[in-house]
Amino acid sequence: MRSLRRSSVLVFSFVLVMVSPSHSQQPPSPRPVAISDLFALKDVHDPQISADGQWVAYSIGSADLDDDKFQERIWMSPAAGGDAIPLTTEDVSSSHPRWSPDGKFLAFLSARNDGKTQVWLLNRQGGEAQKLTSTAQDVNDFEWAPDGKRLVLVLRDPTPDELDAAKSKGKDKSDDGAKEKKPKTQKPWVVDRLQFKRDTIGYLDRRRTHLYVFDVAAKSLTQITSGDFDDDDPAWSPDGTRIAFTSNRSLPDPDRAYNSDIWIVAADNKDKGARLTQVTSNPGDDSQATWSPDGKWIAYSTQLDPKLFQYSTKHIAIAPVPDANGKPGDARVLTLQMDRMATQPTFAPDGKSIYFIADDDGTQNLCSVEIATQKVTRPIGGRLMLYDYSLSKTGEIAAQITTLDRPNEIFTVPGGKLTRITHSNDELLGKLKLAVGEYVHFKSKDGTTVSGYMYKPLDYVPGKKYPTILRPHGGPVWAYYAEFEHLAQLLAANGYVVLFPNPRGSTGYGQDYAKAIWADWGNKDYQDDLAMADYAIAQGIADPDKLGVGGWSYGGISTDFIIGQTNRFKAAISGAGAAEFTSLYGHDQYQKDYYMELGYPWEHPEVWNKVAPFYRVKNITTPALFMGGNIDWNVPILGGEQMYQALKALGRDTQLVVYPGEYHEFTIPSHVEDRLKRYLAWYGHYVKGDAAPAALPQDTTTPAAKAGDK
Repeated sequence: MRSLRRSSVLVFSFVLVMVSPSHSQQPPSPRPVAISDLFALKDVHDPQISADGQWVAYSIGSADLDDDKFQERIWMSPAAGGDAIPLTTEDVSSSHPRWSPDGKFLAFLSARNDGKTQVWLLNRQGGEAQKLTSTAQDVNDFEWAPDGKRLVLVLRDPTPDELDAAKSKGKDKSDDGAKEKKPKTQKPWVVDRLQFKRDTIGYLDRRRTHLYVFDVAAKSLTQITSGDFDDDDPAWSPDGTRIAFTSNRSLPDPDRAYNSDIWIVAADNKDKGARLTQVTSNPGDDSQATWSPDGKWIAYSTQLDPKLFQYSTKHIAIAPVPDANGKPGDARVLTLQMDRMATQPTFAPDGKSIYFIADDDGTQNLCSVEIATQKVTRPIGGRLMLYDYSLSKTGEIAAQITTLDRPNEIFTVPGGKLTRITHSNDELLGKLKLAVGEYVHFKSKDGTTVSGYMYKPLDYVPGKKYPTILRPHGGPVWAYYAEFEHLAQLLAANGYVVLFPNPRGSTGYGQDYAKAIWADWGNKDYQDDLAMADYAIAQGIADPDKLGVGGWSYGGISTDFIIGQTNRFKAAISGAGAAEFTSLYGHDQYQKDYYMELGYPWEHPEVWNKVAPFYRVKNITTPALFMGGNIDWNVPILGGEQMYQALKALGRDTQLVVYPGEYHEFTIPSHVEDRLKRYLAWYGHYVKGDAAPAALPQDTTTPAAKAGDK
């Protein structure tokens, strides 16, 4: 279907060439970004450099509106730059490429034929991919052993149906496809866990994720951990005898706190984890273990204040591998002076320093800390967003980087010079005229300095005031970064100033800045969000009479807070937002967060009511659009439904859009397209004053009494 669409474009271009040959040599003028460009963009990610530093494998994600699905394909490029080589086919999705230690093979994940995600093996020199694993359930993750003869797999305990299907598979192939099986009636969900929901999974039972060792030659599988705990993030020791991993098994009930530790299990453990060694005992989150080249130390990312959970700064720490008696040594935290989120540690080949990603001031950089001196340097720094990286055995780096004017691409650093080796989006970008994103600073109500990214409309004229969209980010513990943002470009292409603030609660500005909204949502962050709108107005860029606001997840919650406290905005779009939190307790996945930050709702109702934007609903006169997915257990559509119902009862302009089959993060391209179209239509009508399209409710309600700014 996709090729047909491309063919029609090519035929049309051919006709133009025949009719107007004088224009055949003239490249078309760059055009503004359109909704369709989101689906033409290639998401280049997961860079994996071979052990010898000569090749980089990576995944490219793309959307197909015709088939209405997202797909991934694995490619390979020379680390020094050169032609990209596709390694997997377009007709099936493949991801998570990982080099064998000798660099001859590439293993990856793909759901082919039987629909289960399995590990496949591909010879780097070519040929068809061979299926390695045949587990009853999906393979969640895997890593090669140093000898290249084994893999460690991360598998969730199979369901009874999966076990039955595995047993019956291949017994009767004669009627395969001849007759359809009648779908089974779903069995009831039996719940007995404290944490009993998770987005993209639904109701949780006692099935957990555990580690298995897979012998490549024998194709045999041995389970090496078990129990009522989740085990993941495996890392092989350099000699291949042990595996470090992350687990929440240090508590009697792992559902009661955000605690995880680093553990070690013998790779040949056949008693399913009866003999484990605990490496860390910090009451906060310890994860992402990596071994030193000599096998004596383990580096990891750690959160030191468990009471702050997500608000607590993550640091890089090292701990000695326990001795023969299993006695752990003293851990050392290496990045305390930096006070920035630090994740994804990897030892340098000489073992004297550790690479990691630092979230800092609206960017993510690749940093390195010397173990002896704790001195931090930035092998890849600047105003950019580095999402991921890998390191070869000889110290070469491959990194996934995006900037304000370019989507994700893969870079290497030959001779210390940052060099882009993929060009997946060059053709598209050559056709587009982009808005320039600016990193700006401004003062909030209490004098706090706040930062954010501002995009002026295309063809901006100094002195002219433009309609403006304020876009609070999700999280709240996250931020806007120096990365390519299709939505910002789309809104700027449609004549808007676009404001992406990083209010208090954001990462990248230190722990005190992040925890400033602890149990006080919609206060300081509200002030900071509005301060960016005031800044744009004071600069003579934003039209104070044409302001819109909108966000997703905590950005949707922030939107609800904002329109409940001020009537300055002409339109609002709240996506996947929450309004009345007591009704979400036990309905969404955040039971631990609520307890740790707010306490139980029956013990502290005043705290719960204070942070609920629902109780300011009578103040709202802003036309508000609410949307979300119907199976989102992260921030259920219930929050949007409550806000919509209340505003509808009050006779305000409002609309509710529910997307079937969608979790918190949308996975169906046509739904993403529809959402963007509604953004433009809603803001166009209520902010710009455009005629209401058919997709929007007509203004038939009784105008609400105007209320002063709150």
